Parts: sequence; structure tokens; C-alpha cells
Amino acid sequence: MILEVCVDSYTSMITAKKAGADRIELCSALNIGGLTPSYGLMKKAKELKDIEVFVMIRPRSGDFLYDDNEIETMKSDIILAKEMGFQGIVTGILLSDGKIDIVRMKELVKIAHPLKVVLHRAFDDAKDPIEDVPKLIEMGICRILTSGQRKNALEGANYIGEIQKNFGGFITIMPGCGVNANNLEEIYKLTGCTNFHLSGKVNVGSKMEYRECTKRMNTANSEFIIERADYRLIKRAREVLDTIELI
Repeated sequence: MILEVCVDSYTSMITAKKAGADRIELCSALNIGGLTPSYGLMKKAKELKDIEVFVMIRPRSGDFLYDDNEIETMKSDIILAKEMGFQGIVTGILLSDGKIDIVRMKELVKIAHPLKVVLHRAFDDAKDPIEDVPKLIEMGICRILTSGQRKNALEGANYIGEIQKNFGGFITIMPGCGVNANNLEEIYKLTGCTNFHLSGKVNVGSKMEYRECTKRMNTANSEFIIERADYRLIKRAREVLDTIELI
């Protein structure tokens, strides 16, 4: 049973590893779904040994329909991740009609080689993505992260189970979104998947004492919300996975 934890700081990365994560998805701005991490964060992440790290390649927030400049940015980021020696990347591109952009995904896979490539939850925004799974397998995608095209993986478990049943022997299907210690066993029983993705984050709050700027500038307090991976949440998930009997 593999536990992947998504983090957007080195502090969270250390916490996730100590709590039993097998693999890290490294990004920035996790509060908006995750973006490509900075060079500084990637460099810092290389200090942590003996754990797989996959780098998010997503140039901006919003949809997954990218223009030529954004695609070139993604390619440059992939080259950097490869030069720095990470194990893989996590990315996804859609066409305007909602279909997975197979042509451009192939380009990114080719540039990333020999790094492994994961299709992230762009899969859940895609139109009829199951139809394209054989093409994803053929181009070398190693894993699909999905909530089963629902708001969380438990609600989408039956859909995820269908993908696992049909393609799990050729590509890793990984439930993600809303996954936690309380529903891991149920998701496993419904899907048969053995890789799980979560963030296990909590709001630790800002240590800033001076906050008058929110009054002066008429802004919200969102800038004082600091989220970090929580050791207890991740450790509990690890313990649940370790006690599950494989089907």
C-alpha cells in the first residue's frame, strides 16, 4: 500500500516523511490546487533523502487549456526537474472540447524521459477520459490521479473501481481528494487500488501579531491562513493502510 502526500513547503515535506509517506508530490500554492514549485523549493527538497518526489508541472491556476507560451514554460520546468534528479513529474493538459490533449501530453512525456509522468486531476475535468486511458498507457503515463470525476474520491469510488478493473494491470490508478484515515479502507474495498493520495493538511495559523493592514486595505484575513501537513492525520492514514488486508 503506497501513501502519497501532496505538500507545498519543505516543512510539510519533512512532516509527511516522518509520518510514513512513501512518496511526495511537490508543488506550490496547494490552496488553489497546486502549481509548479519554485526552484528554491525544489533545491531544498533534494536535501530530503530516501523518498520519491514527483514535481507538479502546472504553470498557472485555473483550467488546463494552455497556450503555446504556457506549454513552453512547462517544458522548461520539466527539463529543470529532470536536471535536478527528481523521480517524476505530475501534469495534465486538456483541449477546449474537454478531451485530454494527447498530442501535447506525448510531447511532455518525451521531454520528461526517463522521468516518470503522472496525469493529475485534469483527468477529472476531462470529457469521457476513460476512452483515452489506452492512449495514456501507450505513451508511457505511469499513474492517473483521480477522484472519479466527483468532488471527492469516496463519491467517485465506483468510477475509479471501473478504471482499476479495466486498466489497473497496465497503469496505476490512484484515488485522491478527500482521502483520509476515516475512509481509506472503504475506498480500497470499492476500488481495489493500492496507491492513495492526500494532503493531510491543517490550518496552523499565522504567527503575525500585527494585522492592521487588513483594516487599512479592506482585505480579508486569508493571507494569515497558513496550512501545513499534519503529522497525526498522515500517521493515522499510514496506520490504516498498514492494517488493510489485500483483496
